[in-house]
Amino acid sequence: MPTTTAPPNDAEAPAACTPLGAPSLSDDQARATAQLFKALADPHRVKIVNLLATSPEPVCVCEFTGPLGLSQPTVSHHLKKLVQAGLLEREQRGTWAYYSLNRDALGRLSAVVDLQGASQ
Repeated sequence: MPTTTAPPNDAEAPAACTPLGAPSLSDDQARATAQLFKALADPHRVKIVNLLATSPEPVCVCEFTGPLGLSQPTVSHHLKKLVQAGLLEREQRGTWAYYSLNRDALGRLSAVVDLQGASQ
């Protein structure tokens, strides 16, 4: 039976992100939001999110090496960072890991960049 693993340290996943257009951000909210952006601050990670967003099913770690032009250990490093940020979910199937987008996290990301209500 496949199992989904949570980020190894829940404190690392940005749970309290607040829209950037909010009247103010606490230090914790600013830190959580920055962590989310930090996870996406690499073009390979953005491409991983894009590949997963356009895939109807979870993607095996081995299927990222070709499109990214990276070695498997480097791909695994990027995937780990995205899982830790809470953007991806990891499912172990035998010896292979499969990844999919965490739709809740993407909703939070969308809300973070919502600037409606911000002063022009």
